[in-house]
Amino acid sequence: MKLATIRHAGRTTAALEVAGGYLPLPARDVGELVGHTDWQALVRETLNGHSAPDVIAREEATILNPVPNPRKVICCGLNYSDHILEMGRELPQYPTLFAKFADTLTDPDAEIVGGHSENVDWEAELAVIVGSTLRDATEEEAAAAIAGYTVANDISMRDWQRRTLQWFQGKAFDGTTPLGPVMVTPDEIDPEAGVEVICTLNGEEVQRGNTKTLVFSSAKLLSYISTFTVLRPGDVVLTGTPGGVGMGMVPPRFLKDGDELHTEIPGIGTLSNKFSARISTTV
Repeated sequence: MKLATIRHAGRTTAALEVAGGYLPLPARDVGELVGHTDWQALVRETLNGHSAPDVIAREEATILNPVPNPRKVICCGLNYSDHILEMGRELPQYPTLFAKFADTLTDPDAEIVGGHSENVDWEAELAVIVGSTLRDATEEEAAAAIAGYTVANDISMRDWQRRTLQWFQGKAFDGTTPLGPVMVTPDEIDPEAGVEVICTLNGEEVQRGNTKTLVFSSAKLLSYISTFTVLRPGDVVLTGTPGGVGMGMVPPRFLKDGDELHTEIPGIGTLSNKFSARISTTV
C-alpha cells in the first residue's frame, strides 16, 4: 500500500493511493492512521466499501508530509558501510544518533529556507515510520512494528553544526526536513534487499547509495532505540545518508539561492525542493 496525507477542498486527510487518485481514510494524516489498532484492516475495509466518486483525482490533491506530528524524530549518522570505509573509518559498533523536533519536518515539495546559514548541505535518506509501540524490542519485534517507509532529506546547516561538539543546532532548523511523498508499506519494499537513495542538485546527481549497505538496518535501529526510549505509532527514524554530501566535496559545496534538490527512492517517490537563502519569517 501507498498511503499519503493530502489536502483537498480545504480538508486534510490520510488517503490510500489508488488508480486515478486518492481514497480518503478515516484519519487526519498517516501518523494518526497508524495509531489505530489494526489500521491495515481499517484501510482494507475502506477500500472494499468505496465507490468511484469517493476517489480524489491526483490533480485535485496537494500532497503533504505524511506524518506531521510525530512524538519523536530520531536520526542515524554514519550508517552506509561503503561510505564509512571510503572515509577511512572503521564500521561503528553502535549507531550515532541525534534527535529532531517535529517542527523540522516539512512537505515533499516545500521551499527550504536557510538564510541564517552559509553552509547548507543535503542528506538524502530513507525514513522509517513506526506502526506500533516499541519498548525494549527485539529485532524481530521491531521489524513487525514498521508501518512503512518514506523519503527524507536531512538538510543540514554545517556552520551551525560545527559551532560545538553537539550536532543539534545544525540539524534542528524549522521546516528543513522534507518528508514524503507517500508511506509505502513493507510488503511492497524491502530495504534490506536493497533500494537506491538518490539526490540530484539542479539536475546533477550528487548522491546514490543502496540500503543493502547499511550497517544498522531499520529493524536494528528501532530495536536499539527502543532500549532507552519508547517508540510509538507515527514516530519517524531517519536511517542515514550515503556519500556525496556537499561538506565532503573538494572544495566543499553548499546550496545557493534558487538551487533545486530532488531526493528519490524508487518505489516510494521523489521530493522536489527549492532552496531559498532568505531569512524565514514563518511562525
